[in-house]
Amino acid sequence: MRYPLTFLLTFLLSFLLTPFFRFLAVKFSILDHPVSDIKTHKTPVPYLGGLAIAVSFYIALFLVRINTNFPTGTLRSLRGVILGSFIILIIGLIDDFKYKGMHFTTKFLGEIIAALVAVFYGIKVEFISPEWFSVLLTIIWIVGITNAINLIDVMDGLSAGVSFICCVSFFIITNFIEEEIYISYAVVSLAAAILGFLPFNLSKRYKIFMGDTGALFIGFVISNIALGGKYSVNNHLGVVSPLVVLLIPIYETFFVSTIRLLRGDSPFLGSKDHFSLRLESAGLKRNKILILTYLVGLALSVFSVLIVISNNIFLPLIILFLIFLFVVEITKHLVRISV
Repeated sequence: MRYPLTFLLTFLLSFLLTPFFRFLAVKFSILDHPVSDIKTHKTPVPYLGGLAIAVSFYIALFLVRINTNFPTGTLRSLRGVILGSFIILIIGLIDDFKYKGMHFTTKFLGEIIAALVAVFYGIKVEFISPEWFSVLLTIIWIVGITNAINLIDVMDGLSAGVSFICCVSFFIITNFIEEEIYISYAVVSLAAAILGFLPFNLSKRYKIFMGDTGALFIGFVISNIALGGKYSVNNHLGVVSPLVVLLIPIYETFFVSTIRLLRGDSPFLGSKDHFSLRLESAGLKRNKILILTYLVGLALSVFSVLIVISNNIFLPLIILFLIFLFVVEITKHLVRISV
């Protein structure tokens, strides 16, 4: 099964399953109630969108597997993605269904187990040694990105839109480098599943959230996808390309955590310190915040591709320096905005 057909099939599955799961959420009162000041929506919203994304992803990969001939042993890592993401899916569902959510220590433990499953199936940071340090860095990466995607899920279309752009970026990048064979199909399926969900997430009449179920699931799969490419084929700095692709959620994680710590709060407790909410408090409309964030994500995607394909190490250095200057300036601006 070719990539365009895989994308179309997954998109249609997600586009059809999302309203179905929304119907179930409404029927059984599975709703996200704005019970705290941290919540930004005003009325209860169904939140089984994450299941629609995950189910579409799984069905698409199953159909790809039975309709495509793969060399023996090349899909071993994909089993790690599927099994690990299923653990994450269960964690997300429990967290969404519990009134006050799952305690962060329990959630982290489950995510570490899921990361270890991925490592067992051969998914890990390849350019680091010794082995134990590579495994440790892999676990930190997977758990970190899994939660980073969830952290930016504070505004309709933000986390899903950024994740879609990241998926497209990784698909383009892997066409220039050598990658694990499972990567392209996994990233195409995830991108299409997200795109099928997005119209409903942005809709006023048929709104649905993906909840922690969807955000954690997407984050876990993307974190694994990012580890499947050999980025340093043309230059050694190519290994920073995944960091550039995922800079928005990574930046959000460090920014929010730092602000909370400086205020004497736990970085694991919710607050309105997110960059998107600070921009909103400064007077920007949500549609403009989404557009600006998407444009930054697209720019980072272009930079990440240039870093990977460049044979001259000076170009990646210049790009990284420009990104650094941008991050410093936007941080200064955001810090001045109180929420």
